[in-house]
Amino acid sequence: MREPAFWQRGGIAAQLLAPAAAIYGAVADARMKRPGTYADVPVLCVGNLTSGGTGKTPTALALAKSFMARGLKPYFLTRGYRGSLKGPVEVLQGHTARDVGDEALLLARLAPTVVAADRVAGAKAAASAGASIIIMDDGFQNSTLEKDFSLLVVDGTRGIGNGRVIPAGPLRASLGAQLVRADAMLVVGAVANPVRALITRAKARGLAVLTGSLMPEAPTVSELRGKKVLAFAAIGHPEKFFATLNAAGALVRGTRKFADHHHFTQHEATELLDTAAIEHLTLVTTEKDIARMRGDPALAQLAQQTVVLPVAMTFDDDAAVRREIIEKLFQKKKEA
Repeated sequence: MREPAFWQRGGIAAQLLAPAAAIYGAVADARMKRPGTYADVPVLCVGNLTSGGTGKTPTALALAKSFMARGLKPYFLTRGYRGSLKGPVEVLQGHTARDVGDEALLLARLAPTVVAADRVAGAKAAASAGASIIIMDDGFQNSTLEKDFSLLVVDGTRGIGNGRVIPAGPLRASLGAQLVRADAMLVVGAVANPVRALITRAKARGLAVLTGSLMPEAPTVSELRGKKVLAFAAIGHPEKFFATLNAAGALVRGTRKFADHHHFTQHEATELLDTAAIEHLTLVTTEKDIARMRGDPALAQLAQQTVVLPVAMTFDDDAAVRREIIEKLFQKKKEA
């Protein structure tokens, strides 16, 4: 699904969908209030307020590295969106995105990753396997598993869009119901004026507000600088990826946008390869997109001829992350 334009701007479509949004929001709010099951080890949830990409997976990866540097053994827990396996199952080398989803494949490159539609069962599997901490990638609105700490990741430019609940806007539940269940907020990238109001409201609720940026990998940036490229992406907001390429010095001569988590077809692969060959362009995509191609023979040539631009979350204040997330997480677990 591609986000409709009125989710950002508002307008008559959002107003017409307001009654449906009220029903959706009431159900979502009620579900979030239900008590859940505590895991035997601390659970850190990296979630977001809205539908669509905000940088949750890079944030989860960056936090896992922090825990690993402290001698801990993090396990990732994800539902494996768009994957066929319901789990609990630990992601192994032979799994593909059609099995476990693209995000799970990225997470498993760093640390053990459990895919489970049932989060409680997934947490039990991770704890039994030796996890000393569980990092949930998404699942903030799911109350079945209690979180010891919840971090909300917010796009500094897009924020919460028109501020309405699905389907009238991008919010997954009412803003108040979500903020009251969170512990901290990470704002990613430059902060637009509408997002400042959200930050003020979050701070009034007692949330620590941290900042960070998604930074492209330096060697790949050097490789792409000055090259004419055809960029394609099937992520939440492809425009952000295209803007990153432009900022990195690549000469973006063409773009192709697909729905988030889209599985490319052989026809689409052929079109991309042919266009790049005819116009003498270098194909470039994201890590999530290349993860979806691997393991599919029909996409092998596209994967082989495409440059991948990895990005990583960089926190503006590492000491604040340690103080406001890592230390408070373990303190809350002791008090639970």
